Amino acid sequence: QVQLVESGGGLVQPGGSLRLSCAASGFTGRRYAMSWYRQAPGKERELVAISSAGGSTNYADSVKGRFTISRDNAKNTLYLRMNSLKPEDTAVYYCNTQLGRYDYWGQGTQVTVSS
Repeated sequence: QVQLVESGGGLVQPGGSLRLSCAASGFTGRRYAMSWYRQAPGKERELVAISSAGGSTNYADSVKGRFTISRDNAKNTLYLRMNSLKPEDTAVYYCNTQLGRYDYWGQGTQVTVSS
């Protein structure tokens, strides 16, 4: 059974940092692309960063230079390091992977950037 479990969210001041984790189970994460999405109140869910199976990464323009996506294949875990956080980064952050025609999501973790 495929499961994605996010953790690491919380309340942080503008300019602060957080590291999100996504623990994957039921499949071998390193064989698949894995991504982070976020959804702010009243907005559509948007792609934040993607890590391909081959190791390449891509980021939304709004987070380039501030966020870093990475993996620990031994732990089957995906990370998102977020630096220089801004109030507009406030959202629920979701981990995602696509296995064949199936789309899998975690339950999300809340990130709130506020003074």
